[in-house]
Amino acid sequence: MANWSGTGRRLFAAFGLLILAYGVASFFTLAALREIHGALHHTKERADSVRLALELASAVRDQYAHQAHTIILGDASHLPLYDGAQRRVRELTAAVRLRADSPEETRWLDDIERATDDLDHIFRERILPAVLKGRRAEVQAEHGRAQLQVTLIQERTTMLVDRLEASIKAFETHVNALEHRTNRWTALFLVGAPVIAVAVGVYIVRSIARPVSRLHEGAARLAAGDLHTSIDIQSPDEFGALARQFNTMTQALRENQERLVQSEKLAGIGRLSAGVAHEINNPLGVILGYTRIMKKHADASTASDLEIIEDETLRCKEIVEGLLDLSRPLGAPRQPVDLRELCDDVATRLADSKALDGVGLAVHGGATTLGHPLKLRQVLLNLVRNAVEAAGPGGLVDVQVASSGDVATVSVADTGPGIEPRTQDRLFEPFFTTKPHGTGLGLAVSQAIARAHNGTIEASAAPGGGALFTLRLPTDPTGGK
Repeated sequence: MANWSGTGRRLFAAFGLLILAYGVASFFTLAALREIHGALHHTKERADSVRLALELASAVRDQYAHQAHTIILGDASHLPLYDGAQRRVRELTAAVRLRADSPEETRWLDDIERATDDLDHIFRERILPAVLKGRRAEVQAEHGRAQLQVTLIQERTTMLVDRLEASIKAFETHVNALEHRTNRWTALFLVGAPVIAVAVGVYIVRSIARPVSRLHEGAARLAAGDLHTSIDIQSPDEFGALARQFNTMTQALRENQERLVQSEKLAGIGRLSAGVAHEINNPLGVILGYTRIMKKHADASTASDLEIIEDETLRCKEIVEGLLDLSRPLGAPRQPVDLRELCDDVATRLADSKALDGVGLAVHGGATTLGHPLKLRQVLLNLVRNAVEAAGPGGLVDVQVASSGDVATVSVADTGPGIEPRTQDRLFEPFFTTKPHGTGLGLAVSQAIARAHNGTIEASAAPGGGALFTLRLPTDPTGGK
């Protein structure tokens, strides 16, 4: 049970609820049927008791009738019939007694037995001898006493029959009530069971079928090449976990594809630049050399034009150098590099070259990594210089160097205007720039160097406004020792 998934628990709960509803309904129905069966059985027994009580009343009348015939005929010819009626009365009394279920009924049967015994005693001991001896007056007197006993027996028998019939009616009423209650429960179940079934179905569709459909649709979009697809499942169960893993996977695929496209683009530029760099550098060197020679002998107006030619030639050489940086492969980073030391060196160089121009620059923290010091200095110089240019006079640039686990970070934040959303995705493209001057290769080269060190550069908005560029590199496991 402890290893059950969330889906398994939901299915168990849903179907368990449905089965429980059927079980409860079946229990109440069976209990009602059992109670109805018991009531009908008891009613049948009471009906048998009524029949026996009526037979008892008839047998008493027969017994009395045989006494009357004996008196009328004046002989003992009906005595055998009387004996049979007497036995029948006793048998029926005993049978009714077995079915009596209240003290009052038992007391009435006791009265019937005593009256029957008295009636038999009067007949055998008083009436029969008087009849055989012809004593009419005595027979008449004893016959009156016998009639009183018969009347008592008839009254008790009538009371017993009325009581049994009332009991039968009470049980019939109870059975009818049970039937109505059972019908209500059955109707309630017939209405409630489909509702519960529909609710269970909706619950399963919403909690299982719908997430599965979303996962299927997301997988289909991913298979069709849409790496920007994502699955919106917020549930805390395994479907939510699977959706989050799917989204993480698509994000990783997208980033890897972007890196691959960028790498292919840089590789193409590198192959092109490697093929023509020397051919371009040689004419540029000649142009630069002749320009400088001509400046020495030119007048002021011509010297100004030649200086423009020199600046543009140097710009072309810078572009070629940037292209060569993209094309030059780096070896595995093996040398420990103190990132705080590199940042301090970059800050010092910018201050010495008067490049800060009234911008406040602060460096904090420390971390080490494995890499190529000169290449990493180039990356940090480019990031810090861009931040200084963005911040402008009176602005601030904050450089935070830190390490967390196996990742070293250098965060460069400025108080400049920030990054426009439309340029966010193009910052690291070769030849893309938002500056009025520059080659557009600085961030592209920096990203290529960072990836060669198994790291990356990310751009985002700074918490206090401005831009934030974060360089992430693997830490030096030796701690720089």
